[in-house]
Amino acid sequence: MSFFKKLKDRMLRSSSKIDEGLDAIVSDGGAPALEDVDVPAVDPEDVSADPVQADVIPEPVALEPEPDVEEPSPEVVEPAPVAAPRAAVVAPMTTLEPSPLEIEATPAKAGLFGRLMGRGTESSVVRRALDDDMLEQLEELLISTDMGVDTALRVTANMAEGRMGKKLSTDEIKALMAAEIGRIMEPVARPMPLYAKKPQVVLVVGVNGSGKTTTIGKLASQFKAAGKTVVIAAGDTFRAAAVEQLQVWGDRAGVPVLTAPEGSDPASLAYDAMEQAHRDGVDLLMIDTAGRLQNRADLMEELTKIVRVIRKKDPDAPHNTLLVLDATTGQNALQQVKVFQELSDVSGLVMTKLDGTAKGGVLVALADKFGLPIHAIGVGEQIDDLAPFDPEDFANALVGRDV
Repeated sequence: MSFFKKLKDRMLRSSSKIDEGLDAIVSDGGAPALEDVDVPAVDPEDVSADPVQADVIPEPVALEPEPDVEEPSPEVVEPAPVAAPRAAVVAPMTTLEPSPLEIEATPAKAGLFGRLMGRGTESSVVRRALDDDMLEQLEELLISTDMGVDTALRVTANMAEGRMGKKLSTDEIKALMAAEIGRIMEPVARPMPLYAKKPQVVLVVGVNGSGKTTTIGKLASQFKAAGKTVVIAAGDTFRAAAVEQLQVWGDRAGVPVLTAPEGSDPASLAYDAMEQAHRDGVDLLMIDTAGRLQNRADLMEELTKIVRVIRKKDPDAPHNTLLVLDATTGQNALQQVKVFQELSDVSGLVMTKLDGTAKGGVLVALADKFGLPIHAIGVGEQIDDLAPFDPEDFANALVGRDV
């Protein structure tokens, strides 16, 4: 399964929210396009109801039985119900005018109106003229996906440019929306840079439960598969489960995991890991850190201490500081980026858990507001559920567009 297919399938909550919202918006005030209107079926009980069809369907009284048809014998045929004479008149009409099902199968016989338009009865496509009311509804829809007010306004304004008054269908709006979202995200879609310097130190930070440990394991496995030598430092010394989880990933990828006793100073572990990685000549040293809330000043100070200590060994370290964000946190991710960027000089983002939220639009807001590189996104727990960020694929998956 391609990652785009997986992304689209698993971002169902976000895409369904937009998909259903767009259908409602277009239907509210929209109408089938004239060229796509179905020809209404004629009621056989009221032939005169449609004046357009009057010259096609003969008057019932004008229909006579065929001369050579033998009249039924009164002695054999039971008396017909009251409606029988009319039923006998209506029956021959089916040979002159096709039923609705036949109209669908044979567009050329769709009636005078359909023939004048040069069309059969195609399934109607509802379109709505793009106006201020519609734009406001589109903005509210995007805001509901945690795209943020400023970004939603920017997307809809670009969509409307040169198109006010034009009638648009749901699919056409999706295409425009995906194009504008992709344009915002294109500049930030960059893989994590790799440097010739050894070891390249990658510090991974984020709040509790954002998926840091799993992300490190997946990245280490992918770098190892690409031919890089990798070492992981289990810097979350306060949570035994984090160390065990990293060791499982390390065993799976064939990557060594450096640990320290529970409760040890994570800054000391990071420094020792740098020395060992330097001695062994490894390409990448990935340092896990304990999860910390951005509003806890003491924990954030601990993170700055880790950065100060490893810079004693290498003034340029860390060469990459990856902030792992949980997509389910929505707009709170913006505040996380702001605080972590101030304290640890974040160089790139990884967004996880896009498969479990209807708030996928927050990634667009992050790209629009901060312009930080987005290296990868995750939609599950398996090794191939983390992939490089592709803005076009993401935009199409977010709006539920098939490509």
